[in-house]
Amino acid sequence: MTTGQLMPLMIAIPIVMACLILAAGSYLPRVVTDILATATAAGVAGMAAALLIHSGHSRVVTWLGGWRPARGVSVGIPLVADPLNAGLALLVAGLVSCALLYSWKYMESVSGRFFALMLLFLAGMEGFTLSGDVFDMFVFFELMGAAAYALTGMKIEDKTAVQGGLIFGVVNSLGAYISLFGVGILYSRFGQLGLPQLGAMLRQHRPDALVIVAFVLIITGFLVKAAMVPFHFWLADAHAVAPAPVCVLFSGVMVELGLYGAARVYWVAFGGTIPHADVTRAFIVFGALTAAVGAVMCFLQRHLKRLLAYSTISHVGLFMMGFAVLDDDGTAGAALYVVGHAGVKSALFLLTGILLNRYGNVDEHRLYGRARGDRLTACLYFAAALGLAGLPPFGLALGKSVTEDAVAVAGYGWAPVLFIAVSAVTGGAVLRAGLRVFGGLGPRPALESTAGAGEESTGGEEKPETGGLPRTPVTMLLAIGILLAGSLAAGLLPDAGQAFAHAAQRFTDAAGYISQALSHAGAAPPRPDPAVAWTGEGIGLDFLSVALALGVAFLGLYARRLPAALRRSAAPARPVIAVLRQVHSGHIGDYVAWLFTGIASLTALLGLPLL
Repeated sequence: MTTGQLMPLMIAIPIVMACLILAAGSYLPRVVTDILATATAAGVAGMAAALLIHSGHSRVVTWLGGWRPARGVSVGIPLVADPLNAGLALLVAGLVSCALLYSWKYMESVSGRFFALMLLFLAGMEGFTLSGDVFDMFVFFELMGAAAYALTGMKIEDKTAVQGGLIFGVVNSLGAYISLFGVGILYSRFGQLGLPQLGAMLRQHRPDALVIVAFVLIITGFLVKAAMVPFHFWLADAHAVAPAPVCVLFSGVMVELGLYGAARVYWVAFGGTIPHADVTRAFIVFGALTAAVGAVMCFLQRHLKRLLAYSTISHVGLFMMGFAVLDDDGTAGAALYVVGHAGVKSALFLLTGILLNRYGNVDEHRLYGRARGDRLTACLYFAAALGLAGLPPFGLALGKSVTEDAVAVAGYGWAPVLFIAVSAVTGGAVLRAGLRVFGGLGPRPALESTAGAGEESTGGEEKPETGGLPRTPVTMLLAIGILLAGSLAAGLLPDAGQAFAHAAQRFTDAAGYISQALSHAGAAPPRPDPAVAWTGEGIGLDFLSVALALGVAFLGLYARRLPAALRRSAAPARPVIAVLRQVHSGHIGDYVAWLFTGIASLTALLGLPLL
């Protein structure tokens, strides 16, 4: 078996196993189903690791069915792996493996449907990552989405779960079909759907209005999945009701796949026709707005899963800014940032699941001081929270440092301030919740709802997702430990930074991608890899983020004890906060309206040079 043959198997095997589990799940003991599902995900992770090793030397290209292009034209479907998307495929399979391992004892009442959906979700994400065809990216996008909708609303006896799944399904499906319109425009103009063929054709084409519209429509669906403002409203609703292991996949890798899709389509297909400066401007604006809105909404939450969801939105904005500078340094930093974030954020969701099932809710106020004696969970929680705030040597801290420097060098000197502020506010919100729950610090909060019009639930009504466990099972702790260890490894391993630099260099080499996929000779020679390593300045800024996060946490705990003059100084922010609360109304119609507002804004930013 060649390395290229692994790619179809990474998609097909989870689908086949999902069907088998669904058919035989009711006849098999639960432990057998657990082992089959987890072993399947772990096997896919092993294949992804082999693919990653091989793609480090040369891109791996497979044309399904042997339908290779002739004279640059083909009806075949290419699967293409380079170090960045092979590494992303490994991250997908690794997170699914950890989520399934955690579920052995956590999801006691589920049937084979849960495992089948998780494996279908895995297949969709792997196919989306490896596909070199824009229409098949849509197909895998929909497979991934359909499984995710069902996993979100799987607690059908809970009306909030059904509502969260419905909002998720409507907004994301609308985004997907908008992408399909863009695919149709491209096909009607160029008669091809493969990314390498489109890239070769569009390099000969000037950026007219139809090309801009096609690009905007295609990436709209990806940006909806990435929860970029103003496409983000569904994410917190979905996280609030989805089981904790499913939240791992939503925040750890699904939203990041949206960014990957937008970046891949631009670099390969549109990078030779739409000027870099126009895309950079649009992505920087969307990224900065997403980071700021997500951070503010994160600090306002007391529902722990919503708090973590808004933190994800905020960090996704920073990832977007890294990709937006369209160079090797920004791409390498953003990719490392994604991996580091996946480890600590996934661990935090799993730890929140432990709190939910031990104490019966995820309301920060109702949990005040109730977990004082749970030392192991507290240690893991604060390690992950400090990692989220940017504590070295977690990989998130290194990725943040490299990304903020790349964005600043690209001409956005204010970027480090935004990066530090976002890390401080989101990390501070998570630390504040931990200090309340595990330490009982600060005044005992009032339990009445602080919600404004249309505001979300507080988490006090959440129900445990398994029977009461007298102690945390080893499998749950093992999954959390693996995630934290992975985030640490990304920052500590000596060659990790250089590996991400090499991956970024290959990812941005669109000419090489097109040439190798179409079997042309003369691929562009590789450029020198960017330097991705710890620096004294970067470490200093990371520690500043952590120090400010601790300050934000204590400010949140003791704000009422501040002098009246200081409390009055926050008065100008209250109307802004009130507007943000009202905008997050929970109504599907409002969210759809904001989606079209986002499309119009993106079109305006990218189409300005054509006016």
